Amino acid sequence: MHTSTTSLPGGLWPLGDLTVTRFGYGAMQLAGPGVMGPPADQDGALEVLREAVELGITHIDTAGAYGPRVTNRLIREALHPYPASLHIVTKVGAVRDAQGGWPPAREPEELRRAVHENLEDLGLDALDVVNLRLGDAQGPRPESLAKPFETLAELQQQGLIRHLGVSNATAEQVAEAQEIAPIVCVQNLYNLAHRHDDALIDDLAAKNIAYVPFFPLGGFTPLQSAALSAVATRLRATPMSVALAWLLQRSPNILLIPGTSSVTHLRENVVGAGLSLSDEDLAELNAIGG
Repeated sequence: MHTSTTSLPGGLWPLGDLTVTRFGYGAMQLAGPGVMGPPADQDGALEVLREAVELGITHIDTAGAYGPRVTNRLIREALHPYPASLHIVTKVGAVRDAQGGWPPAREPEELRRAVHENLEDLGLDALDVVNLRLGDAQGPRPESLAKPFETLAELQQQGLIRHLGVSNATAEQVAEAQEIAPIVCVQNLYNLAHRHDDALIDDLAAKNIAYVPFFPLGGFTPLQSAALSAVATRLRATPMSVALAWLLQRSPNILLIPGTSSVTHLRENVVGAGLSLSDEDLAELNAIGG
């Protein structure tokens, strides 16, 4: 039975002229170990994607570098032809090497190739949203994004991309991108323990631009994890549920893309994100990142 999108935690958000559920799904974990190669359970991966749509999720996040090219092909196999309400957000700007690294690939010809591979693997004529991935595995790096972002803006003008965003970006790079072409989302590391983008989130909210945090439980110290677990235990919830619910309540422009390769965990995440946190809960949780 299809669930109404309005029943998902957080409701809806506009990505430009596209409307998506604030609770989305990140496909990264569907690839093999280290986000390399095919999944151990192909049928299970397809089932997770179909269940996400069945639950009413209309925002799926992916990248050609996942696998590489594995998750996009799984998405196509599971869901194509896509429901009109479903929007797929992908990333370009990095590839994979034989060691499982993520070297940058931001030259114009590399970006054009990546966009065409995404179109081919997803079975689309135009990509709903393409994020330019910046920086490296250690995080954002202060450098100009003008050359690669201008390439994506040209592909947008050609009709191959509907909307643009940036990922792993500094506030300065976000501003630089907006001078070149409109953006609909910023995808960065942010969670209870990593609050460095607080000001950026509020600035983007005022402009109706989405902020999409990745790794909702990433980079916690043992003390921070213990503090989160204590709150979760008191609320009779899991740490992941509390972390997701906190993100949804942090700002209306935050979109969630938790990933999992398990249908059970997917359903648990949906239910958990709907947890209602009191002012006292929020004050205690906010202190974790202090």
